Amino acid sequence: MQITLELFAFLMAYLPSGSSMHATELEVGDDITLNNLIDQMKIPREQAHIVLVNGRFKCGADRDQPCFRAGDKVSIWPQC
Repeated sequence: MQITLELFAFLMAYLPSGSSMHATELEVGDDITLNNLIDQMKIPREQAHIVLVNGRFKCGADRDQPCFRAGDKVSIWPQC
């Protein structure tokens, strides 16, 4: 399924080349978790401070559960 990943501030450096501004479209498996996605993008987990899926905050154990549907938008901000 396809999702949109938005990274902000210095996390933008983890976007693949060719990404548009602060976002990229990604193809992910049905069973991927937020922590899997963070690891796949090589973002240090401790730097993924604020994580939203479609505007809803996800933390702790929420990040270890599959939660995506096609078209979802994941937004990640670092700790300041």
